[in-house]
Amino acid sequence: MRESAAERHDRLLALVRERGTARVSELAERLGVSPVTARRDVEALAAQGLLDRVHGQVSWPRRGAAGRSGEGLVLGLLVPSATYYFAEVIRGAHEAAARAGARLVLRISDYRPEEDRARVEGLLAAGAEGVLVAPGWRGLPEDRLAYGDWLAELPVPAVLLERRAEPGSPLDGLDRVASDHAHGVLLALRHLLSLGHATPLLVARRDSPTAFAVRAGYAEALGTLGLKEPRPVIDSVPAEADPEGFERAVRALHEAVGSGLASAALVHNDVDAIEIVQRLAELGVRVPQDLALIAYDDEVAALADTPLTAVAPPKRQVGRHATELLVERLAEASDEEAARRHLSLLPWLRVRDSCGAQPTPSI
Repeated sequence: MRESAAERHDRLLALVRERGTARVSELAERLGVSPVTARRDVEALAAQGLLDRVHGQVSWPRRGAAGRSGEGLVLGLLVPSATYYFAEVIRGAHEAAARAGARLVLRISDYRPEEDRARVEGLLAAGAEGVLVAPGWRGLPEDRLAYGDWLAELPVPAVLLERRAEPGSPLDGLDRVASDHAHGVLLALRHLLSLGHATPLLVARRDSPTAFAVRAGYAEALGTLGLKEPRPVIDSVPAEADPEGFERAVRALHEAVGSGLASAALVHNDVDAIEIVQRLAELGVRVPQDLALIAYDDEVAALADTPLTAVAPPKRQVGRHATELLVERLAEASDEEAARRHLSLLPWLRVRDSCGAQPTPSI
């Protein structure tokens, strides 16, 4: 497989970081590329502030006291996707880095946790002095166990994003910033109960840490509210990936409504919720007249034909607070007694038409 420019840049930066100073001709030989290519790469990296270039040589950039307050820092960010949920996390991280005078370098894992470590090493080679990491776990417990502890061994400060570590594991000792999805689920159930509905059903995926957190939050909320589970959680799948599985989920919800077992449901996520509402309408079930529905994530919920009430995790704030925490941690690098933090941010409920309540006025 042909090496990409980004991969070659990572190797070049790793060589300079290891040596401190190197000639461009030497880098070309070590990288196995032409002097012209090496020179072009050096110029590009120097323009980004990742290298210092003087008279045919390059060196690792020096940072003085200003770097300790954030100015001139290079921060790494690894997320499983740059779209949907994590687009807002990235935006918040970028805004906070810019305010601190730091540069943010991004890598995407595409939910391949087995590649997370190599991608973080690429961030370090690119000059990252601290990293923000949302591992590409697919929600399976074995992912968290098999692809996590290495983060605690990194030579630079790390902050875990939107992920919770196994209690007592090395990863549990890291700083982390995450949405409190259990609180979000509790908000949704309380709202539906306040509208006079019996115990709401949960329709949820099993393909991400958020999905499993929503499921766990549902069980916890039932206990908090003194409710019994009306029936097991309905497994949801993307309609385009598994049409038959999607249809089974819709039929199960349709049956629950038709039999009088349920008049309200929480659906993770809002893309699935929109498609479920459309299919239910074809089967004669109307939202909110026959079924009050709340979606989880609030990425596109407001764009449905019947705008969906939705739980909105504070995604942008997660990125912002995590970046601010990492900058602070780098400033405290010499303080061995600086306390680590587990910061939970509370989602909020955006009330629209799909639950049958008066929508929240726009601000």
